[in-house]
Amino acid sequence: MTREFEGRNEQDAIAKAIEELQIEREDFDVEVLETVKKGFFKKNIKIRIHYNDGTEEEKQEIVSKSDAPLNSEFEQQVIQFVVGLLNKMGFPGKVTVSFRKDAKIGLNIESDYSSIIIGRKGKNLDAIQLLTNVFVGKIDPDQKVIIDSENYRMRHEEQIIRIAYKTAEQVKYSGKSRLLEPMNPFERRLVHTALNDFNGVDTKSEGDNLYKQIRVFPSK
Repeated sequence: MTREFEGRNEQDAIAKAIEELQIEREDFDVEVLETVKKGFFKKNIKIRIHYNDGTEEEKQEIVSKSDAPLNSEFEQQVIQFVVGLLNKMGFPGKVTVSFRKDAKIGLNIESDYSSIIIGRKGKNLDAIQLLTNVFVGKIDPDQKVIIDSENYRMRHEEQIIRIAYKTAEQVKYSGKSRLLEPMNPFERRLVHTALNDFNGVDTKSEGDNLYKQIRVFPSK
């Protein structure tokens, strides 16, 4: 399928596509169509993206329904572990399969305590996911589990990309570098990838801890 988007530059248009269609950057190709004049001095870029919204065969490979039936004893064990963990935390909830893809499965938590389960900047959710993957590693080391609640992870990723593009614009036009807030390795990879083709800026990680900061600075 194809869709057209318009932005202040190519990166801005791509960010709008990611936000509206809720797909990953690597899941579509970009074709720059034209420069659109918005006045004497302002110009926008129009792009066309080419993406696959899923054939029937692909839809069988990736199950996105929250009521997807469990298809293995492995999934039952993992869900029982997460449910038990939530009960021990004192924040019970319902756990269902949200997707299956390659060696990954996604689990979604529905709970009256979702805000607590997610935690500040998703740290509680990350901790639950980490403990679950430690458990999974003892059953099947080749499998990985992604845990989400209230679609937090997708919303968080979109916010990170928006902040990255906004910061890159500020750096490009001010000529001064800026530091982003500390991020985990996955979040930093999102920023580095998003700004890899952003003309006029470069990025580098700074710090010695797991949560490092990314400096966005003008290209030499």
